Amino acid sequence: MDDVAKSAAVATPPAKLAGGRGIRDLFPVLLLAVLCVVFALLSDRFLTVNNGLIVLQQSTVLLVAALAMTFVIVNGSIDLSVGSIVALSALAAAAASSQMGAFAVMPAVLVGFACGLVNGVLFAYGKIPSFIVTLGTLVIYRGVVLLYTRGAPVSISDPGFLQVYASRSFGIPHSVLIALAALLVVAVVFNHTVFGREVRAVGGGERVALLSGIPVNRVKLGVFVLCGTLCGLAGLLQAARTMAATAQLAQGLELDVIAAVVVGGTPLTGGIGRIRGTVLGVMIIAILSNGMNMIGMDPYLQNIIKGAVLIAAVFLTIDRSKILIIK
Repeated sequence: MDDVAKSAAVATPPAKLAGGRGIRDLFPVLLLAVLCVVFALLSDRFLTVNNGLIVLQQSTVLLVAALAMTFVIVNGSIDLSVGSIVALSALAAAAASSQMGAFAVMPAVLVGFACGLVNGVLFAYGKIPSFIVTLGTLVIYRGVVLLYTRGAPVSISDPGFLQVYASRSFGIPHSVLIALAALLVVAVVFNHTVFGREVRAVGGGERVALLSGIPVNRVKLGVFVLCGTLCGLAGLLQAARTMAATAQLAQGLELDVIAAVVVGGTPLTGGIGRIRGTVLGVMIIAILSNGMNMIGMDPYLQNIIKGAVLIAAVFLTIDRSKILIIK
């Protein structure tokens, strides 16, 4: 072992690393259990099959978008435009549904792909920080939705579209089945492909990844393209759920998405993350919203509690050994 490796080993003891990982792993599980117990005690309707299906159906859009955001955050970046991409993709699906029926999934996903491509090119090759790029495209994509709709909803009435994406089989919403299929594909890509390993490598140390021969810019571009494509699918599911696309659709979704990923144990410092952690984070956000609505909590107070949970999650799971200066 050379001097650099020895210094790194001394600077970051194994016990300290294990403790940090232990907190990241246990926090979402414990928080989910506490929420279930609390809401079960406060409402008799919480632990019912019907409410469980409602929670699953409400969390499908959040799950697909959060899976997309997991790649971005593990890569060490951020995407603030996911809510606007979902809205624009939902609009594409709604506008095309009358002519294309169930095949309206194609324009929705293509719009998401295009939005992700724009974000990725500006970030990876334009060398603009991802925060600034996606903050700008958040406004641009939402502006396109407003320009097209003029504030009026675009309804979906095609029976073929609604049969495929908004109905149920054996009591299970089709949107849940689609989200689970997306989860399976994303888990395989993240855990068992070269691309997944490269994403973690770039997030863990971009300079080291570059010296190792990893095409860093291409990985960055791929992450945002994947994120946009999945948000296109999320937009389709959102349009099917509401049977319309509106100018306010998915407004603020990016905050819930980031919260779900971080609460699930993926630190904003990048390099570390787990798909199952994101799934737990999504369930926490969904159950938190569902439970607070069920007990009749003030909507404004709900936002305060969500913010407090996000801050607590970051405080407990952030890897401070990777950050020399907090700004």
